[in-house]
Amino acid sequence: MTVPVPGPVPGCGRRLTVDVTGAPDGPPVFLLHGTPGSRTGPRPRDIVLYRLGVQLISYDRPGYGGSPRHPGRSVASAAHDVGAIATHLGLHTFAVVGRSGGGPHALACAALLNERVTRTAVLVGLAPANAPGLDWYGQMVDTNRAEYAASDDDPQSLIDTLTAQADAIHADPARLIDHIGPGLTGADRRVLDDVAMRRLFTDTYREAVRYGADGWIDDSLALRRDWGFPLSAVAGPVRLWHGADDRFSPVSHTQWLATQIPQVEVDVEAGASHFGAVEVLPEILAWLTAPDKDPGDDDGYSERLRVDHPMRVASLP
Repeated sequence: MTVPVPGPVPGCGRRLTVDVTGAPDGPPVFLLHGTPGSRTGPRPRDIVLYRLGVQLISYDRPGYGGSPRHPGRSVASAAHDVGAIATHLGLHTFAVVGRSGGGPHALACAALLNERVTRTAVLVGLAPANAPGLDWYGQMVDTNRAEYAASDDDPQSLIDTLTAQADAIHADPARLIDHIGPGLTGADRRVLDDVAMRRLFTDTYREAVRYGADGWIDDSLALRRDWGFPLSAVAGPVRLWHGADDRFSPVSHTQWLATQIPQVEVDVEAGASHFGAVEVLPEILAWLTAPDKDPGDDDGYSERLRVDHPMRVASLP
């Protein structure tokens, strides 16, 4: 479906392409896709969502898939878009989960729509570019390092590079998986070697660049610029999940975010990497929609940290 997004001046609004799947009467959760990505996933199958009782809402950020570009958008712009979609669907409150490049956008919703967002999860997310004390590029794979560095130093090079990549992916979506191959750990390869999982990724990459690289370019620029909100404004329970071996979004980003967010639980899974975020998503959806669940319940993670403010770090079972 397409959803209208009001602009600051009457008659200058935009439209976003939105999918709603899962249990129609279930608690709503917004899934904010990665960079690049689209509303099509990867996400759990409908039967899994029905079993969880979750109504999953996903949309193409501007410039991706069926959503026209919104030039100059910031990370904070996602809160306006999510709020507009929720209002259109008649939803007053909802949970939010963002994966990879969608993580900062999920935090924007928790900060700027805090009366409407019940819980927030960020999977393999990124920290702000100006994060004090963080080596932002430390342990990051060369392909991502070059992309984000170009956002700062040579935007035209970024535009040219991502446009060429988008054209290649449009012709053969598996090209992106081949492109990132040198950064894949064994855990990532295990996920992507699954035929069904690989199909989910290639389908979402194809949809992401259906009309070009605009969304990818604007995401890269927005993630490296001021996000438009302070992390101290992030409200409600927040869960951060990260694979310890991630080289695309290094785990140090999540560890830094944990020191900045008022009410946060951190899961660092040993032996997991970037694409493990797809496998853990059903469990995260269950947490997002079960507010009475004790977040300290043992669920099989090999390493877990809980962080609450004032700063307290404790090993959990």
